[in-house]
Formats: sequence, structure tokens, C-alpha cells
Amino acid sequence: MPKERKVGLIDGKFYPCYIKHVCVSTQAPEDDETHYIEPISYSGSKDEAYDKILKIVNSMKRSKILEQKDNYIHIMFTTALFRFKDDVEFLFDDNEKIIHFRSQSRMGGYDWNANRNRMEKIRVLYKK
Repeated sequence: MPKERKVGLIDGKFYPCYIKHVCVSTQAPEDDETHYIEPISYSGSKDEAYDKILKIVNSMKRSKILEQKDNYIHIMFTTALFRFKDDVEFLFDDNEKIIHFRSQSRMGGYDWNANRNRMEKIRVLYKK
């Protein structure tokens, strides 16, 4: 696992999670209980899934979209209390009908499950 926090894609996938407990990713190994989180599946078109994720993210407090591409979204969330910045990425795989995502804190060594909880909240909102 890397010792620095990078954002973006490398060879069409997310960068691996940083070694600390500040990151969750659907592309982490499934046996990595600290970092792995299950992706979101969808049944309609990629564009519908993409638009739904954007709508959810835009409805959440302290979110700012930093980058949008055809199958990739990068958002920055700012925590309420200490104003920590977290990077959230979505990658849409239309062949598998899966939304991969990754959420990581920019600073700190432990996030009290803030990244995992945020992504589980997005999952619940998506399934509604």
C-alpha cells in the first residue's frame, strides 16, 4: 500500500488506499477489512447512475465537485467540526453496471469511520 495520498486514476483504476485508516475503496482487496467497501450496482444507463450520484452529492452539505469526466467524478467534502477535507471519487463501469468509489481523508491517521459512514449514506440514498 502507498505511503502517500493520491487522487485520480492510474491505468483506469483508483490509486490504492493509503496505509492509515483514513480511506475506503471498492477496489481494495475484499479481504482488507480496513479499506474494502462494496460497490453500488445499477440497472439503468450509466448516464442515469451518474446523474443520480451527482444529485445525491449536491444535496449533501459541504460538498464541492472538483472534476467531472465521462465516467469519473471527484468531489471534496469538508467535515463540519474541524473542517477536514476528504476526497471522494466515483468511477462508473457500464460493462459491469457498477459504481466504484473511493473516499479518503487528506490529513490524519484515523477518521473514526467518517469515510465509510459517508459512503454507506450515499449507498442508502442511491438505493431509495
